[in-house]
Amino acid sequence: MTLTRRSLLGSATVAATAVALPVPRARAQRPVIRIGVMNDQSGTYRDVSGPTSVVCTRQAIAEFGDKGFDVEVLVADHLNKPDVAVSLAKQWFDRDGVDVIQDGGASSCALALTQIVRDKNKVFLSTSTATSDLTGKACTPNTIHWVLDTYMSSKSTAGAMTKHGGDSWFFITANYAFGQALQRDASKFVTDAGGKVLGANTYPFPETTDFSAALVQGQASKAKVLGLANAGTDTVNCIKQAHEFGITAGGQRLAALLAYSTDIHAIGLDIAQGLVMSESFYWDLNDRTRAWMQRIKPKVTQYPNSAQAGQYSSALHYLKIVAQMGPAAAKANGAAAVAAMKAMPTDDDCFGANGRIREDGRKIHPCYLFEVKKPSESRQPWDLMREIAVTPAEDAFRPLSDHACPLVKA
Repeated sequence: MTLTRRSLLGSATVAATAVALPVPRARAQRPVIRIGVMNDQSGTYRDVSGPTSVVCTRQAIAEFGDKGFDVEVLVADHLNKPDVAVSLAKQWFDRDGVDVIQDGGASSCALALTQIVRDKNKVFLSTSTATSDLTGKACTPNTIHWVLDTYMSSKSTAGAMTKHGGDSWFFITANYAFGQALQRDASKFVTDAGGKVLGANTYPFPETTDFSAALVQGQASKAKVLGLANAGTDTVNCIKQAHEFGITAGGQRLAALLAYSTDIHAIGLDIAQGLVMSESFYWDLNDRTRAWMQRIKPKVTQYPNSAQAGQYSSALHYLKIVAQMGPAAAKANGAAAVAAMKAMPTDDDCFGANGRIREDGRKIHPCYLFEVKKPSESRQPWDLMREIAVTPAEDAFRPLSDHACPLVKA
């Protein structure tokens, strides 16, 4: 009797023998790591993170190559609303199988995300978020804070300007966790350097677009420096409106406590020239940053800033750990993946070699103080700034001796 596929399928008696017959073997399903990029895709901070952050994450995946598992990227806009961020995170974890959330954006959203990420034992790689509380009282074993924070930016910018004559300050502050933390940290560095804080105007966020009242109040204070404790389009609008009021022409200086190269490009050198600001990455910083810019340039509409470069850097480091641990282990235990990330030195073209992640989750690297160039000094559209000082990696961030993170042993 000749056995045919039809006779085998039709006979319960011989069906059991079918396992012995040579049949095509199903291709093993490859493990999948899912990265969810959550930030502001449409509002105040769109240019700070937004679509370019997604491109930078994808660049890391492309350069990492095939290590035996697939990587998928999901994207969500939390509209700078913590409740939306939490709802999206729950959906990603419970329905979509997301393993790591990147970016986080607005500090209020990032602070809300830390707890749900911890509860679900996933990974949170915060890049454009600024509040230093992420590695302070709000730290968790599942969160790493990349790129910058309010302590770093304040120390580099406020501390340096106060020591060089800008010894009286007035702050224009976004009224939420980020702006409050930035003003708090900057005020400390101003007073520690012998300066004085003469006042502040705290405005509703994100409802405010007209900063004339705040600027007039700052102008009337006679402070030598107006410190902008905000970011994104708020910073851009403040600088443009200050120019219209002739504030810098009158002798007062503007200090953008958290500004990006993308902000300077949006403002233009004719208005922004002379502005002092800090970043931990700039495309023209060294040979490695310039080489990386050439690779990603065809894929972006704007040169990435430090927060967006942080997407590339943090994704690349995470994927190295997934390859080391194995996808199943990395997916099963986010805290273990973060611990492994802390144990491995960081090395990438954006932030350089020999970086590290401290036990409080703080990624350590140098911070650079820049001055915006005059139009006549710029050689091309994105030739925006010159380096005027550098804060070494071990000095740039809040010391562990001054910690509030429960993960750090006394």
